[in-house]
Amino acid sequence: MPRIKIETCTGAAISPLLSELARLRVEVFRAFPYLYDGNPAYEEDYLRIYAETPGAAVIVARDEKRIVGASTCLPLSSQPGVLQKPFLAARIDISKIFYFGESVLEAAYRGRGIGVAFFRAREEQAGGFETTAFCAVQRPDDHPLRPKNYVDLHEFWRHRGYHARPELLCTMAWQDVGEAESTEKTLQFWTKTL
Repeated sequence: MPRIKIETCTGAAISPLLSELARLRVEVFRAFPYLYDGNPAYEEDYLRIYAETPGAAVIVARDEKRIVGASTCLPLSSQPGVLQKPFLAARIDISKIFYFGESVLEAAYRGRGIGVAFFRAREEQAGGFETTAFCAVQRPDDHPLRPKNYVDLHEFWRHRGYHARPELLCTMAWQDVGEAESTEKTLQFWTKTL
């Protein structure tokens, strides 16, 4: 098994990685449960926030020089309003929350502890914040594209100390694989007190 190198990139060090990170996101998010029919140019533009925001980071997993996984994080106050809205509605101070964006990892590299390393590195980056949070798309158990052997990550997240927050929901729109247009999806937040 090759040795995977995990590194935390911040600021200007993120910019040279954007096209490769965009490619990886489009590839991994095509699978269930996201089913995202992504566009690399859009993804590259979206990822610029991590290069431009103080305190933001991208945790990268490399197999030699090739990026095989990545995980993002930044202060929630730097994120779009759609992610802030459920916390504000619940009267939770968003200045104390560090948001974990997305984690993507090529299927061949799963089950090797890389996801654990992603959580550890993002929590280290969250120094000074009281809470970490992320959200995950909600798909019905009977979704027609759900693989028969699909196992969600709920137990993995619980084992990391995260708790589902059914009262903290947001909606985002994207185009699913095989669909002609974007539709809204519900995402539920998970949080951990540091």
